Amino acid sequence: MIHPLIGRMFDSNIYVVDGEVVTIIDCGTGLYFDDTMKRLSEIIDTREIDQIVLTHEHVDHSGGAEYFKKRLKKIKILAHERTAELLEKGMEPTAKLFSLPAPRVKVDQKLREGDKLIIGDDIYRVLYTPGHSEGSICLYQEDKGILFSGDTIFSHGGIGRYDLPGGDLSKLERSIERISNLKIRDLYPGHGDYVIGSGDRHVRLSLMNIGRI
Repeated sequence: MIHPLIGRMFDSNIYVVDGEVVTIIDCGTGLYFDDTMKRLSEIIDTREIDQIVLTHEHVDHSGGAEYFKKRLKKIKILAHERTAELLEKGMEPTAKLFSLPAPRVKVDQKLREGDKLIIGDDIYRVLYTPGHSEGSICLYQEDKGILFSGDTIFSHGGIGRYDLPGGDLSKLERSIERISNLKIRDLYPGHGDYVIGSGDRHVRLSLMNIGRI
């Protein structure tokens, strides 16, 4: 089961997926870590969290990772290899831009296009979707049509920013075009509303909107 925690203030949305491998998708800035832990504890026993999968390197999604590692010793951090490189070197680009702390964090598993992960009780495929950032990924569960889209696309036709460090409009358009060819029922983006049952329509709107730029 997927439990969304809609982002507060600077934080991204955080998604809790319970089941065999209890997983958090993105973890916010860490600025509100105690509040985040309280919200999580209302859903699950936080000691049971096995892994955090980061959709990309930006601090509003990744900044909390080191806080989780310090609190929950067994937890593993997973991210695309480019995201891992930036986080491990303390070179995440948006933290400085927005005057936010960005602790270095060790990434335990570096992901690539096509990797398969157990998230909850299901197998998800890693899609490398650059454009919003250098290390952006989406997580796709084909049988159920579930997509965790990070900041690549949002509900209601929204698209990720491409004017931040590491952004690239042409790459973002190609990534969204690729996503538009998938069967997507439920869409869980990095910010704002999530969509149950009509994800395809929202993705098509995103493709149409980026084509107008």
